[in-house]
Amino acid sequence: MTALKNDRFLRALAGEPVDMTPVWMMRQAGRYLPEYRATRKLAGDFMSLCRNAELACEVTMQPLRRYAMDAAILFSDILTIPDAMGQGLYFTEGEGPRFRKVVRSAQDVEQLPELDTAKDLSYVTDAVSVIRRELNGSVPLIGFSGSPWTLATYMIEGSGSKDFRNAKAFMFNEPEAMHQLLDKLARAVTNYLNAQIAAGAQAVQIFDTWGGVLSTSAYREFSLAYMQKIVAGLTKESEGRKVPVILFTKNGGLWLEEIAASGCDCVGLDWTIEIGRARALIGAKTSLQGNMDPTILYSTPKSIRAEVARILKDYGPGAGHVFNLGHGITPDVDPANVAVFVESVHELSQQYHQG
Repeated sequence: MTALKNDRFLRALAGEPVDMTPVWMMRQAGRYLPEYRATRKLAGDFMSLCRNAELACEVTMQPLRRYAMDAAILFSDILTIPDAMGQGLYFTEGEGPRFRKVVRSAQDVEQLPELDTAKDLSYVTDAVSVIRRELNGSVPLIGFSGSPWTLATYMIEGSGSKDFRNAKAFMFNEPEAMHQLLDKLARAVTNYLNAQIAAGAQAVQIFDTWGGVLSTSAYREFSLAYMQKIVAGLTKESEGRKVPVILFTKNGGLWLEEIAASGCDCVGLDWTIEIGRARALIGAKTSLQGNMDPTILYSTPKSIRAEVARILKDYGPGAGHVFNLGHGITPDVDPANVAVFVESVHELSQQYHQG
């Protein structure tokens, strides 16, 4: 594999000195870019885009052609695993992901197959290989998966949810079946991420999008415990370099110390916690990623720059910070405002990395 020309992102994850704070965005390949919309139209639909390695590579590269991002992230979806288990993933315009089949009983859980990642999700690992070749060492590539709890919520609800009543009822009424489901998903996620690493992913992120809807005790038992299992089972080194793991629980600010103790290398933060407080709590245990409110990208360049400056000041001097949004970029953002964001991070962060 080609040597990395820009390893700022990996160095920051390892807590090593950098010249400026690295930056990338969750959902950086997405609908806010006109070239993405054109490619998706060419593919026909979202899953066809995901399943075409060349087109998945194209949309992964699009934001890197516009902006000086310090990492690329595989273009895919967190729900590829449930889809491969036969749940029938499809997307309805304006309504998000849906499943044709749902899990509502212990029998449903037992009938879910054990995944053969090499066969069932080869289109994802093919995309990783193609993207690595196209990147040619310019920046690192991030692989990812949804967390077991987050995947389970979609499989049980059949779509997104406001109150997760079916998933929580299943958790409370059928805890053994829920644990069986989560354990099966944890094995699948571990194998899936290891396959991405083998194909060329240089860091991985676990998206625990819905962990924050749980109580503290339920979060520990039904979300964090399974992410810990995954972290323990991941390939630790590839291509002579450590493969860092980022855990991101949206609305997980209550549990930062426990997340940091999971074995991960970096804790992803949403915008509901101050990054300086998070740094004080976690100390040098892990690096931190985050955490600008994505809706600030709807505001003026002056406001965006001021918010970047505030977050950098709150984090303070030294390494261990990867700048990101506190969740994914939203579709109607002006691409010009993303340029302001990225340039502001690089320019304003240099003062915190001197000496």
